[in-house]
Amino acid sequence: MKLDVIKLDGASAGSVELGDEIFGLEPRADILHRVVRWQRARAQQGTHKAKTRSETSYSSKKIYRQKGTGGARHGDRNAPIFRKGGVYKGPVPRSHAHELPKKIRKLGLKHALSAKAREGALVVLDEARASGKTSELARQVRELGWKRALVIDGAEVDEGFARAARNIDGLDVLPSVGANVYDILKRDTVVLTKAGVEALEARLK
Repeated sequence: MKLDVIKLDGASAGSVELGDEIFGLEPRADILHRVVRWQRARAQQGTHKAKTRSETSYSSKKIYRQKGTGGARHGDRNAPIFRKGGVYKGPVPRSHAHELPKKIRKLGLKHALSAKAREGALVVLDEARASGKTSELARQVRELGWKRALVIDGAEVDEGFARAARNIDGLDVLPSVGANVYDILKRDTVVLTKAGVEALEARLK
């Protein structure tokens, strides 16, 4: 697959050949779904907590005698049956993460990139370099028509570009090692630098 390469000012910078084994696959929704679920589960905090009957603040004294009252038998007021008592088998802090084979994770990234290429939402940029001025980069992004864009650079992101992009709404920047299925799918446009393309191809082959 051949794509045109552009510069930040919109000028042409030649073309690049993208490997069909990464950018030319038929996207599979089931694989993308599995990888996104795995990512979101790992990101979930899992800090929810309910107090059990041993942690609530009532007295542990038996509320009335066992026999002779005509009422049900009870121990203390911390029992789950009472208002403000402890919760029975309530949520406790835990990890929601689950296992997913590396092969599926890698395949998911290939399918996400292929999906964007198929939609025509994949752009190849010569290089992501900027002076650090947000206003200048914002004008260039506006002229290129990028609304919700993700820029994936090589091993490292240019410091000036990262600083300029930091305050632009809808523009995110990642190094190639941070490229992931969820961030790619939720953006309208995915922008790869030439260095980013090389790094991704090396990572996914």
